[in-house]
Amino acid sequence: MPKLMRFSRLLSVLPLLFLAGCNMVVMAPSGDIAVQQRDLIVISTVLMLLIIIPVIFLTLLFAWRYRHSNTAATYAPEWHHSTRLEIVIWAAPLAIIIALGAVTWISTHKLDPYRPLDRLDAARAIPADTKPLTVEVVALDWKWLFFYPELGIATVNELAAPVDMPINFKITSSSVMNSFYIPALAGQIYAMPGMETKLHAVINKEGEYEGFSANYSGSGFSHMRFKFHGLTREGFDAWVAKVKQQGTMLNRDAYLKLEKPSEKEPVRYYAGADADLYDAILNMCATPGKMCMNEMMHIDMTGGGGKESAENRDKLQYDNRHADEGIVAPAATVPATGAPARSEPAKSSDGSSMQHDMPGMDSTPGTDMQHDGHSMPGMNNGADPAPAQLNNNN
Repeated sequence: MPKLMRFSRLLSVLPLLFLAGCNMVVMAPSGDIAVQQRDLIVISTVLMLLIIIPVIFLTLLFAWRYRHSNTAATYAPEWHHSTRLEIVIWAAPLAIIIALGAVTWISTHKLDPYRPLDRLDAARAIPADTKPLTVEVVALDWKWLFFYPELGIATVNELAAPVDMPINFKITSSSVMNSFYIPALAGQIYAMPGMETKLHAVINKEGEYEGFSANYSGSGFSHMRFKFHGLTREGFDAWVAKVKQQGTMLNRDAYLKLEKPSEKEPVRYYAGADADLYDAILNMCATPGKMCMNEMMHIDMTGGGGKESAENRDKLQYDNRHADEGIVAPAATVPATGAPARSEPAKSSDGSSMQHDMPGMDSTPGTDMQHDGHSMPGMNNGADPAPAQLNNNN
């Protein structure tokens, strides 16, 4: 028996040991938006536990109370209805659902990432003369590029902001979709090529915080991390001065080299950056000779360019933009790169390949696919490659 008691105590301590190794930053954040999101998690969990805990307890109680060996328990085989019990069963969950719905409705609007901040924290409103700090975020393969347009600087894999200053993030991606996430600051926001998402947040405590991509984006995803520094105003001014002193110039050529896929990229400082570089990245025309997306949208809005616009096709192709340089991302897809498949063809039980041609499909190079007597030009396995899709995947 003493051994059994010691073993039971050990089992009770094990969960605490696991929790001790967990990073609880989501439940102990340092930014007001993240704090409100934490409170929403706690409130929602408590409201659901109000019904879950009694249900679990009563399930165990009824199983014990009305067990087969308990002859003292009430036995009523003809019982089939109780209005009082029905009211309790339905009223409690309904009240919790209404409360959860109200909390969710309010929080959905209040914590909208596109909504400008109206307070620094629960006790302080934003002073009327406060000017937010604008940061333009670009997700690259596999590193983060940050522009400070009002300060004229840029950084790679390092971000800083003054404490108690609203931050307006503008977020995009140069290639595949990523997710910008600083758990101590606010929730994750997707970064997508050709699109700009937004996030408004504020950091309320000094410190160094972890930022990363929360959306798988290829082989370098696990190292796509950066440091976010919450600094005093004086500390932030000193950080900006250091970037300007140690940094180089980020022009279009330097960006095109930086954009190429790389892993474990070190922190980089840029004392200056081309003023229109972020807009060019957003509109997918940082590469010379490419038409900007907003220019194409303007052409479409005015009715299109007619047959003469056929020459714009090459200007709007973004796939394989590094293929002519022999640079291929390790996670690139086979159709986009022309690289052979890494996996072996599936085998049947007798060891033969399971790849079969469909009836009427001629795989001879240069021939059209015939199916039910109809010709589908361009559908062949050896002629010209399929046109590259208008996206930014490598």
